[in-house]
Amino acid sequence: MILVALAVASAILPASAQQDARKLPVVATFSILADFARNIGGDRVDVTTLVGPNGDVHVYTPTTADAEAIRNVSLVIINGLGLEGWLPRLVKSSGSNATTVVATRGIAPRKVAAGEILSRDRGVGSVDPHAWQSVANAEIYVANIRNAMVAADPANAATYRANTSAYLAKLETLDRDVREALAPIPVERRKVISTHDAFGYFAAAYHVAFVAPEGVSTETEPSARDIAAIITQIKKEKIPAVFLENVSDPRLMRQIASETGAAIGGTLYSDSLTNENGEAPSYIEMIRHNVKTIASALTN
Repeated sequence: MILVALAVASAILPASAQQDARKLPVVATFSILADFARNIGGDRVDVTTLVGPNGDVHVYTPTTADAEAIRNVSLVIINGLGLEGWLPRLVKSSGSNATTVVATRGIAPRKVAAGEILSRDRGVGSVDPHAWQSVANAEIYVANIRNAMVAADPANAATYRANTSAYLAKLETLDRDVREALAPIPVERRKVISTHDAFGYFAAAYHVAFVAPEGVSTETEPSARDIAAIITQIKKEKIPAVFLENVSDPRLMRQIASETGAAIGGTLYSDSLTNENGEAPSYIEMIRHNVKTIASALTN
């Protein structure tokens, strides 16, 4: 009788509720990965984000709710390249059997070079984890996530592949638009001072020089010597603007601007999207905002 009752209850559930029950449960470690996952999975996935909008994945402290979220999903999408140092302990404590998807698989990692400001746990030759800042790399992220969803939920493979094709077309357009926006700016003028060293992949892809007082992690505390060197460089090379970041304290950059006479060029979004009402609620909007902000500051 119990089985019959359950069958009847299931039959009378609204179609939308039955569909929701069949969604692929996914956890993404931070907002940019979650945006990729939603674009690929569409209405066939239920995506939970651990580090939400305007959150700093470098210094995040997991919660009990995060362990519970991971325990009950099929896929955990991570960046890798050492970004989520807090993740292995979280996964172990959760007892999860979810498949871990390393979204950067296949990407050539950028190594921290001599002369760059270093975080406490990184030295010269270690890896920069901010690979998503190159749109070409973002396309690799998307392909890896698509493949994982297809493997986990083959019944909806056609949907995942179609969504991915449509999204990759948008990314190809985005990459072209970034190059076109920067093309009028002479290479020698393409110099940007950002808060932490999060834009190395963007710099390499689009020929923009970035200098940051903080290292590849926001945990870094720059020394007085580091700050003095950047101030000297700004004055010597007449760098017109410095930029704030949404995940960093703005006081240091305001101090540098004040001491050099450089303008505050605006806020760049590096490691996190904003909420829906912000300037960068999606990856594509984040890149478009950053490029527009940089181009505007360097052409004025």
